Amino acid sequence: MDLRNRFVMAPMTRSFSPGGVPGGDVVDYYRRRARHLGLIVTEGTYVGHPSAGSSDRVPRIYGEDALAGWKRVVDAVHAEGGRIFPQLWHLGLARQEGSAPHPEAPIVGPSGISPSGRPRGIAASAADIDAIIASFAQAAADAQRIGFDGVELHGAHGYLLDAFLWSRTNQRADGYGGSIAARARLGAEVARAVRDTVGPDFPVMFRYSQWKGADFDARIADSPADLETVLTPLADAGVNTFHVSTRRYWLPAFEDGARTLAGWTKALTGLPAVALGSVGVTSPFYEPDAEAPSLSLTRLLELFERGEFDLVGLGRSVLSDPEWTLKVRENRLDEIRAYDKVHEAHLL
Repeated sequence: MDLRNRFVMAPMTRSFSPGGVPGGDVVDYYRRRARHLGLIVTEGTYVGHPSAGSSDRVPRIYGEDALAGWKRVVDAVHAEGGRIFPQLWHLGLARQEGSAPHPEAPIVGPSGISPSGRPRGIAASAADIDAIIASFAQAAADAQRIGFDGVELHGAHGYLLDAFLWSRTNQRADGYGGSIAARARLGAEVARAVRDTVGPDFPVMFRYSQWKGADFDARIADSPADLETVLTPLADAGVNTFHVSTRRYWLPAFEDGARTLAGWTKALTGLPAVALGSVGVTSPFYEPDAEAPSLSLTRLLELFERGEFDLVGLGRSVLSDPEWTLKVRENRLDEIRAYDKVHEAHLL
């Protein structure tokens, strides 16, 4: 797949889709950003499993009404010369009990416990796992049918696939828990089902993180060997690219070296990596920090030249300014509209 540049719009939940259906304002939102970015990854879209979602304003990727809305988004992005993937999402333990779009559905996780160790929801049964895998595969098939250029599987930030990867939330004693390899099994099975559904040439990206929404210091891998155990089954199952979500893209992944998490991902798998984490903003996600660079891209360029990653994820920077990449290219940094949390809800 050819991209006009190496910048990727990262998923950001907007909750602007009443009834789960993207409307005209969502079409315009993505159209504006498609003019200057190589690839757009949409906000998380709920797969068609009853326990996947927690809001009737977050878009879904099942049901012909929602798919028709996404088709308009895809066509608008393509008209601007852009490429677009939907992010396929199951909230898992992050779901709120009794919430839309399926208030009757239980909260489903690996072991029925929260990150704090308290009871939460139910442990996924074998039947639940089969249904969840099928829902991801169906979402990918529908995305391909309506013209998306690929899909991203959300395996980060404590959501369902990541909760299986994380030892704190996965206390299972069956083939989906225990060792690192067993905890990686569900993600690999989802990736395999998606690959089998979409065929060999449709891009499949997997987003993962060490940090979680409930714990910025959490880790699924304490060493490069652990990380290889997590990533290899995913690559073998058909993942083409890894979207590496960190809060500071430039920091070393492990204590005994300088290589970043994206760098280790690329080195261990041989696959393209997207580096994400406070590029072009003045503070890491949810934490003002003097360590963060300003709009300077010096570190980013150094790491790219070192071969640590292939693509660069942009979140808040292109949320606040759809022309961010254009202004960087033309050296108009003083014209960039900086991200402001206070005004985030109004940014379209």
